[in-house]
Amino acid sequence: MSTVRSSGTAGSTGGLGARGASATLQPEPGTAIGRFLSDGWVATRRNLMKIIRVPDILVFTLLQPIMFVLLFTFVFGAAIDVPGGYTSFLMAGIFAQTVVFGSTYSGSAMAQDLKDGIIDRFRTLPMSGAAVLVGRTNGDLVINGLSMLVMMGTGFIVGWRVESSLGGFLAGVALLLLFAYAFSWLMAFLGMSVRSPEIINNVSFLVLFPLTFISNAFVPTENLPTPLRIFSEWNPVSALVQSARELFGNVPAGTPVGDAWTAQNPILTVLIGIAVLLLVFVPLSIAKFAALGKK
Repeated sequence: MSTVRSSGTAGSTGGLGARGASATLQPEPGTAIGRFLSDGWVATRRNLMKIIRVPDILVFTLLQPIMFVLLFTFVFGAAIDVPGGYTSFLMAGIFAQTVVFGSTYSGSAMAQDLKDGIIDRFRTLPMSGAAVLVGRTNGDLVINGLSMLVMMGTGFIVGWRVESSLGGFLAGVALLLLFAYAFSWLMAFLGMSVRSPEIINNVSFLVLFPLTFISNAFVPTENLPTPLRIFSEWNPVSALVQSARELFGNVPAGTPVGDAWTAQNPILTVLIGIAVLLLVFVPLSIAKFAALGKK
C-alpha cells in the first residue's frame, strides 16, 4: 500500500493504515499501477500474517486433505475397482475437492471483515478497493498451494505417482490453483453480499458438497445412475478432475470417456470456466466493494 502522511498520530487499521480523519490522509505520488501493486502486496501480507498469528487455521486446513486421502484410500479403495488402481484415480479428485473448498475462505473472510467493521475502516484509507480483494484471494492461493504440497506428500506415501512429464505435472498444479483462484473471486462476491460468515459457510457447504461428490472425483462417472451421470459429465468439477488426471498421467489407456463435450475436452472446459469466472466476478466484486460505502 502507498505510504501515507497524516497530521494525526500514527496507528494501525488491521495492520493496514493510520489513525485519524480520512481527509488528512494524502497518498504519496506514484503511478496508479505502482500504488495498486503496493496496496495489493500489503493486503496480501495482512492475510498471510493472520495465518501466522492464528496457526490453527492452517493446521486444520492441512489436516483435512490428509484425512480424506487416508480415508478414501484405505476405506473405499478395496471396494472400488478402477483401471490403474484407486489411489491414482483418487488423488486428482482429492486435489480438486480441496482447492475448491479452500477457495471459500475468501467469502467467509470478507463476510467476517464486514461484520467486524474492518472493511469500513479500509475504505477510510487512500488505497485501492481492488487491493483488498486481491490480498484476500492471494491469501487463499497460498493456503491452497500449501494444501497441495501436503496432499502430494501424503499421496506419495500411499502409492500415488505422477506418470507424466515435469511439464505436465506443473501444468496440472497450475490449472488446479488457477481454477481455485478464479473461484475465490466468486466466493468473495458472495461474502460481501450476505454479510454473515455463518450464511456463507452454509451456502458453500450446500453447493460445493454435491458438486464435488456428484462428479468423477471419487467414483467413475459411468457407474452413476443416468441422471447423476449426465450431471457429472457437465459438472465443472469433473472437468477439473479429469484435466488433472490427464496432466498427471493418471488416466490408463482404454479408460472410458463420457459423451459430453466437457468430458471429451476437460482442459479447454476448465480454461473457459476460469476465464468466465475472472471476467465476470473480478469487476463485480470490485463494484460490490465500492458500493458498500454508499449504503
